[in-house]
Amino acid sequence: MVVNLFEDVLEDVKGLIKLGHICIDNNVFRCHYKASVIILIAFSILNTSGQFFGDPIDCLCSDEIGDDKNDLLDSYCWIHSTFTLPKALHKKVGLEVAHPGVDQYKPDDVKVYHKYYQWVWLVLFLQSLMFYIPRYVWKLCEGGRIKSLVFDLDKPVLKPSEKQEKLGLLVLYLKSNIRYHNSYFFYFVICEVMNFANVIIQIYLVDGFLGGAFTTYGTDVLKYTEQDQEKRVDPMIATFPRMTKCTFHQYGPSGDVQRHDALCILRLNILNEKMYIFLWFWFLFLAAISGLVVLYRLIIIFVPAFRYLVLRSRARMTDPNHLKLVMEVSKIGDWFLLYLLCKNIDRQNFKELIQEYTKEIVDDGSGQHLMAYPDNPDKLK
Repeated sequence: MVVNLFEDVLEDVKGLIKLGHICIDNNVFRCHYKASVIILIAFSILNTSGQFFGDPIDCLCSDEIGDDKNDLLDSYCWIHSTFTLPKALHKKVGLEVAHPGVDQYKPDDVKVYHKYYQWVWLVLFLQSLMFYIPRYVWKLCEGGRIKSLVFDLDKPVLKPSEKQEKLGLLVLYLKSNIRYHNSYFFYFVICEVMNFANVIIQIYLVDGFLGGAFTTYGTDVLKYTEQDQEKRVDPMIATFPRMTKCTFHQYGPSGDVQRHDALCILRLNILNEKMYIFLWFWFLFLAAISGLVVLYRLIIIFVPAFRYLVLRSRARMTDPNHLKLVMEVSKIGDWFLLYLLCKNIDRQNFKELIQEYTKEIVDDGSGQHLMAYPDNPDKLK
């Protein structure tokens, strides 16, 4: 399944930019599998584009280690990580320290190691896969049902005979499968809950990846702009330092172990700090609207009258009396199917569909459906 998911994402990455001809979800759902996937893949590609930023790391050693070992030093510090000193973040640059977080240190000083930077591109790509999983699951559960039921009724102009034939087929399906679509609806609800859970989980996963700095990253940046310039510490530099230290050991001419302290420039952190401040606000926005969607679904499930209002707002051309009758005999899964059909079918065609469907309901011989309008059955004609 993982391989199929990976192939599906790669095949659909270009198609994500375009809106699909058939809509089987909503705008919030698309924010997860379209907007989020595009953003994360774009950031991942940008993070690996060394031609725009040069080498990801350049280290300078105060001791003479030889020009032939500069590349070795860069590779060593990139692989084994660099560090900063929290105590040096609050010191004055140019007077007490050379750069924020960079200072002389003792063996017992607290060091913050930065090991994330070589994995940023991969983590971003894996996050894009996680955002696509609910969409992948929903496509499997949906099985192309809406696409097969549209019957070209999304076109406003059809031959009368062709339109009548397609409407008849769709009405026949709806009547034959009435009250058998509840699982279809709840599969979609589960995928929406997956979207909400995914963005919450990702916030905490990124927080762990960045050493516990992500959950408050956005608020820290906002607070930073309001603080006294003499006392404030840039949270972006604290989380994504541009200048760090690295300790490199080698054997000297006499065989003794020599320690070299290097200053390392992390060019990519200029990009990383901007990417993650954007992702902080984007994840917060997704979590808020996804939580509202879950609340909306609970109202849909437990308040049947609200379903009619939602469908009525979408199908304004349809006779409200016909809609009321259809809602009287339908379960929540039937309502959801009609709602998706309404989003994909031309409004006039949907009006005629509900009209024909109502006739089939009245003519099924049970008589109980007429109780919706006992005083004026002509409304159903």
